[in-house]
Amino acid sequence: MRREEVADLASMSVDYYVRLEQARGPRPSPRILGSLADALRLAPAERTHLFQLAGVAPDPPAGPPRQVRPYVADLLHRIPETAAVVTAASYDVIAWNPLAEALLGNLRAQPNLARRRFLFRDQVLTTGHEEFGEIAVARLRAAADRYPRDAALAGLLAELTAGSAEFNEIWATNPVRAPGHRTKSMTHPELGRLRINCDVLTVPDDDQQVVFMTADPDTPTARALHHLAAQVASPAAF
Repeated sequence: MRREEVADLASMSVDYYVRLEQARGPRPSPRILGSLADALRLAPAERTHLFQLAGVAPDPPAGPPRQVRPYVADLLHRIPETAAVVTAASYDVIAWNPLAEALLGNLRAQPNLARRRFLFRDQVLTTGHEEFGEIAVARLRAAADRYPRDAALAGLLAELTAGSAEFNEIWATNPVRAPGHRTKSMTHPELGRLRINCDVLTVPDDDQQVVFMTADPDTPTARALHHLAAQVASPAAF
């Protein structure tokens, strides 16, 4: 774009924009830098880099993105016999495929995995339950630092603090956990005991995670997922 176009989109004069380009003006404010980033349609990493170049701390984002990019949503349906969900930084499940809901239960009724874990004592996962508590707290602590102005996240943390002594105990330890490969056991109401592999794909631009739930080939769990996927594909089979 031409300088005039950028200046107009950023609601500043061309002369001021030129002085910014040539480092002849005073240090720009976060508001000015934010306007420039919006005008230039910078990606989150580029936006952060712009603020770093100016020596200014960026304003925290209003809240974690809770919209799923189309290519991520499409990915959920491209891997056969794989249950998949997308979670926001607040642990809201914001997208899932039919097999994931058949495996995990009604995600529409309670889509937040942290609430399910700490407030409703979701016992679907019969192993790895304690580990997931630490993983969830570590992610929520990081989200609280990144999104201090998000009312929904603040409300979630207030609920967890008031309703779960375990959550408070784990929070106080400030656990450090990173997403990765884990194997968990779960008891499905129809299929019984299952051994599930969980692998996490991060979506850095949106601070989201895609969780893929699969089974080792040629195992009872693989056959159970095949059966469940066939039921999901043919609702009349229920």
